[in-house]
Amino acid sequence: MQQYLMAVDAGTGSVRALLFDFKGNQIGCVQQEWTHNEDPRWPGSMDFDWIHNWDLARSCIRKVIDKTKIDPKEIAAVSTTCMREGIVLYDKDGKEIWACANVDARANDEVSKLIKMDPDLEKDLYLESGQTFALDAIPRILWVKNKMPEIYDKVSTVGMFNDWLIYKMTGKLAVEPSNSSTTGILNLKKRAWNPSIMKRCGLKDDIFPPVAECGSVIGKVNVKGSEDTGLAEGTIVVVGGGDAQLGCIGVGVVKPNEAAVFGGSFWQYELNTDTVKTDPDCRVRVNCHAVPGIWQYEALAFKPGLVMRWYRDSFCQLEKQEAENTGRDVYDLMNEKAAEIPAGSYGMMCAFSDIMNFISWKHAAPTFTNFELDSEKFNRYTFYRAILENTAMITKGNIDMVKEFTGNMPESIVFASGASKSPLWCQILSDVTGLPIRVPVVKEATGLGAAILAGYGAGIYSDISKTANELVRWDKTYEPNMENHALYDNIYIEWRKVYFSQLDLCNQKITKNMWIAPGL
Repeated sequence: MQQYLMAVDAGTGSVRALLFDFKGNQIGCVQQEWTHNEDPRWPGSMDFDWIHNWDLARSCIRKVIDKTKIDPKEIAAVSTTCMREGIVLYDKDGKEIWACANVDARANDEVSKLIKMDPDLEKDLYLESGQTFALDAIPRILWVKNKMPEIYDKVSTVGMFNDWLIYKMTGKLAVEPSNSSTTGILNLKKRAWNPSIMKRCGLKDDIFPPVAECGSVIGKVNVKGSEDTGLAEGTIVVVGGGDAQLGCIGVGVVKPNEAAVFGGSFWQYELNTDTVKTDPDCRVRVNCHAVPGIWQYEALAFKPGLVMRWYRDSFCQLEKQEAENTGRDVYDLMNEKAAEIPAGSYGMMCAFSDIMNFISWKHAAPTFTNFELDSEKFNRYTFYRAILENTAMITKGNIDMVKEFTGNMPESIVFASGASKSPLWCQILSDVTGLPIRVPVVKEATGLGAAILAGYGAGIYSDISKTANELVRWDKTYEPNMENHALYDNIYIEWRKVYFSQLDLCNQKITKNMWIAPGL
């Protein structure tokens, strides 16, 4: 009897296979870390090893089946999700010949040449595709043409990682709108390829596989896929989507004007819309949602989760030791102390990620400022709280920016992923934005979103949005403290001035950008 759904998730730092029952309960998960190494010849490169990484992915599938002791025939359907922006190039025989992961930044020369060729090109393409050269596929494919012409000559097809996983299981290659929209080659409104974009950039305009809508059946596990993964031959395989979009499905953010923030290594603000509108100033990314007929405005904060990890490992050795001795989470220990620091961190501020500016995306050098030599007030817990507040400030800026050109402001925000485990961070986010923050019980939202699509494709669920709302369960809602909100509104104005000054130092080459997009 079929009673399970499987999600395979190719993330930035790991690949996972997750098993869910039809009620959305996670039954099992096997995860393996992977790395995407820089080619020493090409600074900023982020290669994707499709041979080794498929071995890791298929072993996760086998192991979760073994670990849960289920019969593979009990799995009704499989779907996939992944980090976005990563691309795979195939030859005419369907063999992988080149691949790079999500924030590969080797194509500096190519971005510069594209801008020099036509200063208005990037803006023109953004207005149609919702993407810029910062993360899209165009400069990377142009890089292959310029630096590896022998590979480029063989390129017959381009695809994304979630589609690559399906291809390995079924032999069927197609892309879906939510992730392929990040290539910058898709017509947003039509959710279909626009070959003329490639032609304008001097690239092949006939390398596109079919587009299959998220939640549609793409095929079944074939003989080779069964041998590799342990899945039963003939298991239905359903088109999945990008990680942020499937995360939204997993937390029930499926209707227009609903919003989510995913607090991981990067923080993603997603606001749903049923109309396609791009930002005249090209600051905000626009993607297709994995729910047909819905799109998303997206604004990213760079590396908040990685900043927290850096701070923990660099300055919190005592808490790490205590956590080891007591079995508690080191962040919980830090949160308890940081909660005693008053809102505003005694006026101290920090600069890491800037508010998103997609057309000219760069971040100031990491900075702490406006603290005094007073160890009672300005200790490691104050610095820690300042990081929490800083990330909430960036999120507020991104929310305000999207509202500025769309007129849309959500009534509340769903907050998910690792950062949502911190009650203090949840409350700070609510206080800074002035919005209720709803935290779901399920933290594996992306995997659940993929499972919902698998169940929809297999006919178990009749409606993606309805099922998402039925399966999501809520842990807690945080209401804003309006006194703190008024304080943070004033601090935000000063913080923007501080950040502008720090960015100016980078522009003068006095300090080094935390990150800067290729070609800037």
